[in-house]
Amino acid sequence: MPVSVKVLLFASAREAAGNVSEVTLSLDDGSDTSTFRIVMAEKYPKLSSMVMDEESLTLALNEEYVQTGDVISLKNGDTVALIPPISGG
Repeated sequence: MPVSVKVLLFASAREAAGNVSEVTLSLDDGSDTSTFRIVMAEKYPKLSSMVMDEESLTLALNEEYVQTGDVISLKNGDTVALIPPISGG
C-alpha cells in the first residue's frame, strides 16, 4: 500500500521544483527519508543536486528536523519540509 506524504518546499528548493510550494508525493510502503530524497530527485531533476546533498538541504519531518545521517521511516499522512540553507546578513 503506498504511503502519501505532503511535501513543503521553501526558498531555492521551491524555485528548483518549478515554484511549487506544496506537493503530495506517493511512495512505496516501507519508504524512508533516504528513499524520499531519491524519489524527489527523480521527480524534480532541477532539485536533484540539492535534495541528494544532506549538507545542502535539511529535511523536517512533521516539524522536527531530521539530523544529518538519520534515516527515518515515513508513514501515510506525514509532512516533509525541504529547507535549504538560509543566507543573508
